[in-house]
Amino acid sequence: MTNAPEFRCGVVALVGRPNVGKSSLINALLKTRAAIVSPKPQTTRNAARFIYNEERPSAPPSQIIFTDTPGIHIPKNKLGRFLIDSVENALTLADAVCYLVEAGDREVGAEDKEAIAKLAGFGGRVILTATKCDKGESEQAFEVYRSALGGKVSVCVALSAKSGQGLPEFIDACLPFLPLGEPWFDPDILMDGTERFIAAEHVRAAALDLLRDEVPHCVAVEIDEYKSPDEYQERKKLYIRASLLVETDGQKAIVIGSGGSMLKKIGVRARKYLEETTGHSVYLELWVKVSPHWRESPAVLRRLGYTA
Repeated sequence: MTNAPEFRCGVVALVGRPNVGKSSLINALLKTRAAIVSPKPQTTRNAARFIYNEERPSAPPSQIIFTDTPGIHIPKNKLGRFLIDSVENALTLADAVCYLVEAGDREVGAEDKEAIAKLAGFGGRVILTATKCDKGESEQAFEVYRSALGGKVSVCVALSAKSGQGLPEFIDACLPFLPLGEPWFDPDILMDGTERFIAAEHVRAAALDLLRDEVPHCVAVEIDEYKSPDEYQERKKLYIRASLLVETDGQKAIVIGSGGSMLKKIGVRARKYLEETTGHSVYLELWVKVSPHWRESPAVLRRLGYTA
């Protein structure tokens, strides 16, 4: 009688420049909007952990904890330095790293040079992953980055989060690097984060979708009150009161919009995201507050869950 394969569980950090497709890959694997996605740089501000459970009969039973890290860039403020520090911390906790590039890349840019420098001290395996393979040939990108990474690459995978091409092959590439061990999370858990953190991310996602120019980079979201029917049995709706923090009165006026029009649009879209995620009807109350230079304030950054 053949013994059943032993369970594997481990952490794979997703690393790369901004907008290379890390969060899109997470959502494609989990088949839901788990990570917020936007074409704007620095959308991901925390090294959030997402849980993928391997259930294919052809693969060994496994659980992969994917750490979706902020895009590596040259920081300009204390918030930016936190983002870079969170990437470095994620590397220390990872069993393997998925380094993401785009299939159409033909040279190593400044942000990728920064990312590769961060990988210099990582002693584990690196999975070189070319995203958006439906838009370009990946072999030249593999050649360029294999050389730049100096022999750290264990395997190369091309994929498209949009079409799903290459996703099974990507998971197959990750599985051998997971240590033997019991699952860390129950199979119905998709993300290692508090309800307040998830709610704040969905509100910020709506703001990113709708605001233009530099304003989105100046917006943070703080959940002031969160009351769920799961906890308060007398409630029929999930009640959330949230504050959008900006740095100037001018930014506040833009976020509110003429007659409150922009804030209303943000609320409608955020409520849709929250209802899809929580399964509850949501009553969402939004406020806009000015916190001058919050991205440089250690006290505010700590309150928002960042480390200055």
